[in-house]
Amino acid sequence: MIAKTYQLETLTCPNCVAKIEGMMKKTKGISEGEVLFNTSRVKVNFDESILSSEEIIAKIEKLGFDVLGEK
Repeated sequence: MIAKTYQLETLTCPNCVAKIEGMMKKTKGISEGEVLFNTSRVKVNFDESILSSEEIIAKIEKLGFDVLGEK
């Protein structure tokens, strides 16, 4: 398991949070995920043998949110 935090563009509404959290719940390989609305960050724990960090970034960006960085 790997833990990553992604910095997103500023989230403007609760629906943004719901979209990202819904995607994480449906994505195989993500064991735990949390969207921090106030800081526009996403914390994700995932299995790197199933899913890569680049794939997670692509999924977030496909929803319409730019990923500005990761830790």
